[in-house]
Amino acid sequence: MARSSLVSDWLALGALVAAIAVLGGCKTIPDGRSAVNEVQVRGTDKLEDDDVKDKIATTESPKLLMLFRGILFDYSLFDRFVFQRDLARVEAFYRSKGYYEAHARAGRIHQLDENHVRVEVVVEEGPPVVVKTVHIDGLDQVPAPIAEGARRAAVLGLPLDKPFAEEDFKKTEGDVRRALSDHGYASAKVKSDAAVDIVTHAVDVVIVVEPGAPCVFGEVRIEGLGTLPEYQIRRTIDIVPGTPFSEKDLDEAQQALLDLGVFASVELTPELPVPPGPAVVPVRVKLEPARLRTLKLGGGLEFDALKTNAHGLIGWEDRNFFGGLRTFSVQFRPGVVFYPVRVNNLVVPTKFLLEERLRLELAQPSFIEARTRGVLRPEFNIYPVLVNPNPLPDARVIGYGEFRNSAGLERTIKRLFGSISHNMQVAYPFAYVNAKDPTLGLVIISYPELYTTLDFRDDKVHPTKGLFFGNSLQVAGTIFGGDASDIKVQPEARAYLPLYKKKLVFATRASVGLLASQNYGKVVQEGPSTGTEAPSADRTKDYQLTFFRGFFSGGPNQNRGYPVRGIGPYDIVPFLTPEIEAGKVNAECASGAGAILDRCRTPTGGFTLWEGSAEVRYAIAGPLSIATFCDASDVSPQTNDFRFDHLHLSCGAGGRYDTPAGPIRLDIGYRLPGLQVLGGLTRDERAPDTLLGIPIAVHIGIGEAY
Repeated sequence: MARSSLVSDWLALGALVAAIAVLGGCKTIPDGRSAVNEVQVRGTDKLEDDDVKDKIATTESPKLLMLFRGILFDYSLFDRFVFQRDLARVEAFYRSKGYYEAHARAGRIHQLDENHVRVEVVVEEGPPVVVKTVHIDGLDQVPAPIAEGARRAAVLGLPLDKPFAEEDFKKTEGDVRRALSDHGYASAKVKSDAAVDIVTHAVDVVIVVEPGAPCVFGEVRIEGLGTLPEYQIRRTIDIVPGTPFSEKDLDEAQQALLDLGVFASVELTPELPVPPGPAVVPVRVKLEPARLRTLKLGGGLEFDALKTNAHGLIGWEDRNFFGGLRTFSVQFRPGVVFYPVRVNNLVVPTKFLLEERLRLELAQPSFIEARTRGVLRPEFNIYPVLVNPNPLPDARVIGYGEFRNSAGLERTIKRLFGSISHNMQVAYPFAYVNAKDPTLGLVIISYPELYTTLDFRDDKVHPTKGLFFGNSLQVAGTIFGGDASDIKVQPEARAYLPLYKKKLVFATRASVGLLASQNYGKVVQEGPSTGTEAPSADRTKDYQLTFFRGFFSGGPNQNRGYPVRGIGPYDIVPFLTPEIEAGKVNAECASGAGAILDRCRTPTGGFTLWEGSAEVRYAIAGPLSIATFCDASDVSPQTNDFRFDHLHLSCGAGGRYDTPAGPIRLDIGYRLPGLQVLGGLTRDERAPDTLLGIPIAVHIGIGEAY
């Protein structure tokens, strides 16, 4: 059966390629010419071979679907004269990086067949010339703190005993000038010279500064507004004539205008004074408005260990809602869950559970002050609660009709982002399958949240180096009302380290979570129930609040060897148990063992969380990359209870395919035997489910795990 499926897949792929060949046309190689199949650069220990390839004109023939040459795309033809000039280009590139004695020793052409060649460039890098001294003149008339900033920029840009790169040399000129122009010296001029000694492999750098007179901002002239309100644009720019000139202020104003989402391009140009005129710098702002209204249509499928669903997506956004550059957006996602179909239960669906998610957002720029955004985010959702990957056949399926609202303020200061908001959640339970438990009732949760991030990554989508810190602090109940009263905090840290050039990256993440409850959680903290306790509204409300407020672990962005909510306390939750008499519950659940007992228990949420992950990412070619990872985590039913012997350690591998929306990611995590809970499972846990008898979990997502 598997072989038949494989053959059909290859036949389908062949048919697709044939159709493309007919429609797009097959390309041919001219007589007497050869196509370049591969370009190799050898001997590049200090620099990236891909960077070297980018500097030469001889390139590999492109492939359709990374498999087939000569379909849709023209062949790259080999030219000996171009290749000879490429060798000189390689040496020039090395010199620009400080390797003045580098030589492209050989250019080899390997004839693969009559019409195809493989090209090889062999490089002898040699020792680099390094920076020995950096001297800066002309700062005598500048205030000491500003002069010290300029000197620091020079030292950081050209560190001693490091290879002398032309790019760094030119950039340092700009950094020194920027250290002055950020503090009023708009007309500062910087010239630099480098004395290179090939014999001693040393470089002495001299930087000469002409700071000029300190300046102030002048008139701000705005062009290209169209129908957009000028007062709101000026408030966002937040540059006051007469205040000290600063290029940093110009950059922040430009970013603030772009963040409005209404401009395709923004240019802020200072009109520098000509001596001996007044030291006043007018600013010209040139704007190009973008499309203000957007309609989005789409859909998708979800197939995992808990459910299978199909959903549509309808969205609309207006970036100048009733003027004032307000942004209003609405997103509606209707869907249906094919119950009980899931990864480990491929059957014909017996129930179709309708669900929907409706989210609105209204954002007001320059709220309270120039760079603060006021945000209102109401939601209305209807969804089933599916938390058990292997439920009993006659299990209840409850759902919630839920209203959420978040109202708050957001502000970005350089790399720091902060948000403070008040959040309200009102959830009303109902039954999808079987009758609703009579003890289930309305749940209201109200809490303010302070969320902050500090981002030092080089790229938010594909980070290769840097640090990221985040923290969420919530306080529910007390003067804010609602059914839950607690304090919840969850800090997080991430680090990224390039191991080999830009291709191999080590990434790691750690997070902890603490939840201190004042009026719920007793049922979960006392340990698993026997299933014979009399149902009551108090016990049910306790389970409900713990589920909504508690921690869970497992899933595509946490512990990838487990399904979503797979790690944490489990219990026999009365309002999720089968619709059967108490005696049968006692017989099949309370007195059961192994698989029977596990099928009666569902995740409840916990009060102490820790998570740790490590991943090595390798870029293969083009949009393809692979990764290996290990994840560990635990969720305890007790407060302030870090159980590091509960490792839940899983390791695995995955592939990524880059798209404009981010990398599409497939990860397979394997739970390592003996390294889940040292000493055996505790009473509050349950044995995880397997997939085809193997202790693995499969996750598909968009974006890196962290």
